[in-house]
Amino acid sequence: MTARPPLPPFDEAGALRKVQAAEDAWNTREPERVALAYTEDSVWRNRDEFIIGRNEIIDFLTRKWKREFDYALRKELWGFRGNRIAVRFQYECHDEFGQTWRSYGNELWEFDDHGLMRRREASINDVAIPAEQRRIVGPRPESEHGKALPVQ
Repeated sequence: MTARPPLPPFDEAGALRKVQAAEDAWNTREPERVALAYTEDSVWRNRDEFIIGRNEIIDFLTRKWKREFDYALRKELWGFRGNRIAVRFQYECHDEFGQTWRSYGNELWEFDDHGLMRRREASINDVAIPAEQRRIVGPRPESEHGKALPVQ
């Protein structure tokens, strides 16, 4: 099995690196790449969906990014302990009808000893916004890494 450092137990620097790596991967919108960060039998709760294993993760992300255009995500470390990390996030995208959305959420992550995520629980709320209110576009510029998300 290939390790995905940083490995638990996490210190602050390791937890921050794990969160930034997740943000960077999700912003590629490449389901196969993203899925490599999870165990083969990883268990997710994402809104009302329950997903088990990398194949289902890939299927879910493929469906997600087929309907979420110009997707851009920001994650922020909320807390950590041992092999667990809590994250808050925002992402923005638009749908096929041109409606722009901002989605807010919280994730609870649990990792195995190899640094792969074995459990992900996500609670997410979507808010329709006018396109001109969009503030998250593309991957985070290098100069913004580690900055807190704006609260709105």
